[in-house]
Formats: sequence, structure tokens, C-alpha cells
Amino acid sequence: MSTTSTDRRAQLALEPMRLAGPKPGFLQGTRASVREIVAHRELLGMLVRRELKARYKDSVLGFFWSLMRPLTLLVVYYVAIGKFLRAAESIPSFAIFVFTGLTAWSLFSEMVQTGTGSIIANSGLVKKVYLPREIFPLASIGSAFVNFAIQLGILVLAAVVLGEFPLGSRWLYAVLALAVVVVYGTALALALSAANVYLRDVQYLVEISLMVLFWASPIVYSWTMVSDKIAGTVLDTLYFGNPMTLAVIGFQEAFWVAGDQMRSLPDLAGRLGIALAVGLVLLWLAQRTFARLQSNFAQEL
Repeated sequence: MSTTSTDRRAQLALEPMRLAGPKPGFLQGTRASVREIVAHRELLGMLVRRELKARYKDSVLGFFWSLMRPLTLLVVYYVAIGKFLRAAESIPSFAIFVFTGLTAWSLFSEMVQTGTGSIIANSGLVKKVYLPREIFPLASIGSAFVNFAIQLGILVLAAVVLGEFPLGSRWLYAVLALAVVVVYGTALALALSAANVYLRDVQYLVEISLMVLFWASPIVYSWTMVSDKIAGTVLDTLYFGNPMTLAVIGFQEAFWVAGDQMRSLPDLAGRLGIALAVGLVLLWLAQRTFARLQSNFAQEL
């Protein structure tokens, strides 16, 4: 063995032992986790690009396929609900109305669904090297944002073509609603991705829950149709306590200009603000839960 190699080993032996993993404590641990994620931001960017490349690998049309699902759903709902069930007769610009809701919903559902399976999908990296495991669900969220940006661009373009481009304070609702979607989507992605490592049934439960939550949100029907039937009941509180209900209505308030002639949800901005504040607390708790569970990821995988 060379002298240089011996000297290096001796120097390493004098180095203090450092804990590899999240630091305990709610405040101190959160700060340390955020610093670690920021320090690995380049790796996070690479993982986002890898997610996108893997999704459209060997595909001729590439990102066009990210539009096919919402556009197909739009056609199905427009024909089945808008025409056959005549919902379009009571909801002006029904196509814009539905696509607005689908744009918000697609972001949320993709964040939650891909985020839930992100740790298992990257099990090779998790078992080989230590890095902040939060970057895996965050990378899935980043790729979901790319698809969202494409759909949002189509929505804005359609609004311009139809002469219904949103102006003024409408964009405040868009910002608040997007913040609610991102915060709750990220919180669920973190919590569910950790739980899915220990219990693989979680991913199937997520699929069913998202299907139920879709119909519990006013995407293909007006919220007034529900409110008129459940006003003054516990269901009314639960329905409008659903953050995705408020987020979808917020997107509609922003981009569905033809909806001005219909009734608006009272104090929508305030409701979105409260939902956002609650969501930030849940996001913090989700991150700390993730940090506690991640220490055994490699063994479970």
C-alpha cells in the first residue's frame, strides 16, 4: 500500500463522524431539509429532464401526447354532458368552462399520482447513494408543471381566439388557485410517496381517490348545481371545504370570462387564502413526516 493512500486513510480517521440523513426537530430539521434540496437543485433539474425524456422516449409527437388526454376528456364531456345531458344550455362557453377545470385538475392529479410512485421508481438511486429523497417527488412535480404550462397555453390561446381573454384582477384568482393546487399537490406527493414505500397498496388507493375527487370538484358541472341542493347542510361545508373545489372555481373565475353572467361564489379570494394557509401547514407536516420515514427507504426497497 502506498504512503499517500495510508496518509489519506489516517486523515479520514481523524475526521468527525457526521450523520447522513435528515436532522431531527421541526424547525431545525425543516431548515436543514430546505438547504439540502437547494444544494441539490442541479440534480433536481436533471431529474425533471430525465422524467420528461423517459415519458416521451421514442415518441414521434412528443409533448403533443400530454395534450391528448385532457383534449379527449374535453370532447367526451362536451358531447356526453354538454350536448346529451344539455349542460351546455345552462353554462355559457361550455368548452372553455370544462377545459379550465381540466387544466387545474390535470396538474393536481399528475402531481399526486406520479409523486406517489416516485420513490419506488427511483429505488436504484435511493439504495446506492444518499441524497435528499424529497427531490424525487419534486422532480415528478416539475415534469407535471411542464405539461400544465402546455395546457395553460392552449387555454389562453383558445380564450384569445374566442375574444374572452382574462384581464385585470382575474389573474389574482389564477395565482391563488394555482398556489392552492401546488401546495396541496406537493404535500400529498411527499406524504403518499413515503407511505407507498411501506405499503404498496397506497398507489391503488390514490387512483380510486382521485377518481372520486374529480367528480367531487365542479369541473364538468357548475358549483351552483350542487350548492342549491345542499345549502345549509354539513355537505355544503364539506364540499366548499375541499381545496380542489375552491381551486377549480378560482381557475374558472380567472379564465372563464363568459361565466360573469352567472352567480359568483361569495368571498372566493378569502376562501382561497384560508385554504392556502391551511395547505402550507399541511405541507410542513408532510415534509417532516417524509423526513422521519425516509431513513428506512433503502431497507424497504
